[in-house]
Amino acid sequence: MTEIPTPQDDAPHVLLVDDDRRIRHLLSRVLQREGYRVTTAVSAEDAGAHLKLLHFDLIVLDVMMPGENGYQFAQRLRAEASEIGRAPILMLTARAELEDRIKGLEAGVDDYLAKPYDVRELTLRVAALLRRSRPVATAASPNPARFGDFSFDPDRGELKRGDELIRITERERDMLRILSENPGETVTREALGGGEAGNERTVDVQVNRLRRKIEEDPANPLLLQTVRGIGYRLAAER
Repeated sequence: MTEIPTPQDDAPHVLLVDDDRRIRHLLSRVLQREGYRVTTAVSAEDAGAHLKLLHFDLIVLDVMMPGENGYQFAQRLRAEASEIGRAPILMLTARAELEDRIKGLEAGVDDYLAKPYDVRELTLRVAALLRRSRPVATAASPNPARFGDFSFDPDRGELKRGDELIRITERERDMLRILSENPGETVTREALGGGEAGNERTVDVQVNRLRRKIEEDPANPLLLQTVRGIGYRLAAER
């Protein structure tokens, strides 16, 4: 059996939440081989206890668990007004129907992977989420986009209302980056969905979540506007 290398002390820390012991063991070894530190939890309650004690860079979360399920746990985490609720979430689900994916996005997860899955795809998605969640230092950082009482720094990925930092998910952050790079211009749903066809409805779900954070009246948005039949426009200036 190949020996698993000891992760570096500063390696990204992944919280793996799954009630199946075999899956926990397999995925722990896979992620550790990729150089990550891994902590496992058997339930949402167990995961919550770990989150109170340790910092995690990513949560890999199963849907079906005893007690609180993955959707409920993700939604509760996202409601946390603290650092605990900011870690990206990759949800593992046995059902890949559109309604199931939308339910996960509405709960605040950043990505999802349907079972059965290839472990290579899992590691690639984990790496992508971690890469997107870490600020990229640039020589000349552009000015933040400003809209209403809000500002968004695309390099740092930070949304603020005045000096108050607003918690957003990785998907919301990606969408704001695209919109803020095109202030006042229409961005198609396909572009906001990462260029993948068929993601239009999930984009609408994410936009509605984002509106609840930046609009005074989300039902009548002034800042994040709908361009019927095409996409969305951010009423921002740079």
